[in-house]
Amino acid sequence: MEILDLKKKAVQLRKRTWELIYKHHNGHTGSDLSCTDILVALYYDVMNQNAKNFGQKDVDTYIQSKGHAVEIWYEILADLGYINQKDLDERYSTFNSPYIGHPTTEVHGMAFHTGSLGHGLGLGVGVSLAAKMNHSQKHIYVLMGDGEQAEGSIWEAAMAAGNYSLDNLTAIVDHNDLQISGTTDSVMRSNPISDKYRAFGWDVQEVDGNNMEALVNILNKANNTNKPRLIIANTVKGKGITVAENRADWHHKIPSPEEYEQGIKQLNAQMEALENE
Repeated sequence: MEILDLKKKAVQLRKRTWELIYKHHNGHTGSDLSCTDILVALYYDVMNQNAKNFGQKDVDTYIQSKGHAVEIWYEILADLGYINQKDLDERYSTFNSPYIGHPTTEVHGMAFHTGSLGHGLGLGVGVSLAAKMNHSQKHIYVLMGDGEQAEGSIWEAAMAAGNYSLDNLTAIVDHNDLQISGTTDSVMRSNPISDKYRAFGWDVQEVDGNNMEALVNILNKANNTNKPRLIIANTVKGKGITVAENRADWHHKIPSPEEYEQGIKQLNAQMEALENE
């Protein structure tokens, strides 16, 4: 897709996610909006994966370690035909629904159960190592939050990835500087993340995680380093809706009717501006 089309898709999916969370009174609003551009870049431009080839040997694997931001992932899977949009709209977060508050393999397109923070990178290392052993051409992408960098399992996985030179692994940190209880620096300082990963043998790069063109360029860049790659994507929590931006309390806050309407108006205005470019 062209960059302009990807930008429009990101606005469209932010709006659908905002509507889903409001309708069902459940979801991690700020986290969803933060990583929307990253997921759009991956699913609509970068990854070799679609609803029909998902799970095949040489098809890329996506693992969402920050599993609480599942609503935007559901909306992307519905938009691309992995799951049924009407079914998602009606059954999200309802009794006996597969569309629960964290990723589950009951949903087509989700390779692993995730949500216990710190586990996703270890899963990615395992899949990457297995792909090497099986001579598979697949690439593995793992999305993490900056808050979960405080988990010890992250650093065991980071060490293993560097040790095994897993150049088929790209990990992305959604670096919005906020988590459920405050700033990442005040809760458990992990910065500078870049120096730590480099020490474990990673190729580390940094990007504006809400700049679609920059994201597409860096994610499509060939890895010729013989190292796993970490992309620190600097983002805005709650991106796109003013009332939710850069606020820790919007980690999983549900909009009021007034806030909901304000968000819809802002997203509609963003789409109109893109239509006029």
